[in-house]
Amino acid sequence: MYRKTYAKIDHNKLTKNAKEIIKKYPDYQYYIGVVKNNAYHHGIKIVNALKEGGINYFAVSSLEEAIELRKYNLDTPVLILEPIDPEYIFDCINNNITITIESLQYLKEIEKLDIKYDLKIHLKIDSGMNRLGYKNRKELEESVERIQKNPKMILEGIYTHFATSGIIDPHWDEQLMHFKDLTQNIDLTKIPIVHLGRSQTLVNHSKIDFCTGIRLGIILYGFSQSRKKDMSLKGKLREWKNKRICKKYSISKTTTENELSLETAFSLHSTIISIRKVAANEAIGYGAKFKMKADGYIATIPIGYADGVNQRFSYVSINHKKYPIIADTMDMISVLVDNNIKEGMHVEIFGIDIPISEVTKELKINAYQLFNQIQNRVPRIHVSNKEEEEAKY
Repeated sequence: MYRKTYAKIDHNKLTKNAKEIIKKYPDYQYYIGVVKNNAYHHGIKIVNALKEGGINYFAVSSLEEAIELRKYNLDTPVLILEPIDPEYIFDCINNNITITIESLQYLKEIEKLDIKYDLKIHLKIDSGMNRLGYKNRKELEESVERIQKNPKMILEGIYTHFATSGIIDPHWDEQLMHFKDLTQNIDLTKIPIVHLGRSQTLVNHSKIDFCTGIRLGIILYGFSQSRKKDMSLKGKLREWKNKRICKKYSISKTTTENELSLETAFSLHSTIISIRKVAANEAIGYGAKFKMKADGYIATIPIGYADGVNQRFSYVSINHKKYPIIADTMDMISVLVDNNIKEGMHVEIFGIDIPISEVTKELKINAYQLFNQIQNRVPRIHVSNKEEEEAKY
């Protein structure tokens, strides 16, 4: 690390989060850690921290991600959530990677291959997302029959994806009913992994009786998906209105509160590389848009919008005090500070003093989007126990 700008990823917190989730929700056999998009930009290196916490299956979006995961973990099963080109099926078999089949036609293409070793399969059901998966019951049933007759194919799982959280909307219940309708002639008890839910399903709904697995995404990274109960008059009126809507449309019971104690493992840091005294009325940065109201000090910090950080972040923390960002460029930001701040001081972009929830609220984005915009040119420092190791991507 040359620039002293880095993201710190705390493996200990990830392990703790996984243990906490499984302790609170112990009724599943398979806890599937979703580590797509480089583990939500934490770095795929974190998979073993999640495994240590009890995650016993992983899910990614592509074969590239699955192969990258195998560099760090050779034995934990991994599911690719999207169909891949049939010509790469043998790469999956050779690396113990499970594939998703989402149509009868796709299955027929795979059957043309000369498969000599076991191929693990999960069937994807389109229950109302209208993105991927079976929508025709007969085609689904034929697929199950064909796979079960093929000695080199293992029907390990079946799943769907909910488009909504199911809170004050009937679409979640409609999807569940659609899944049940499509699979009504299939003995789900003979399929080891039945996984319909994601993080929000886990905390907002009771366990679906026939499900043996749950996919865990953003919750593993420290977000409990809970909301605080609004005790104001406006909040109570909203609650009363919501109960009426649920009763009117027969929406299943949900909960928006939980007792999970989770910690975010991702924090972003930099270092002051320059301090300069600037006189009143002098301009700062491109476009000379900011002008000093009085004599003061400007700190230059080597992180910018090429890294995913811009003026919209509003402020940074130095010595546990917030200072405003007054200008940004591709590689640097300018911060208005006082005479207590010196070159070489540590800067927190977000972490302890500035929680991620505060940043996402300021930027009007969610945590997924925030992690995604912190670019891979920012090195990740992985902390496991007390050891630190840099990973470059």
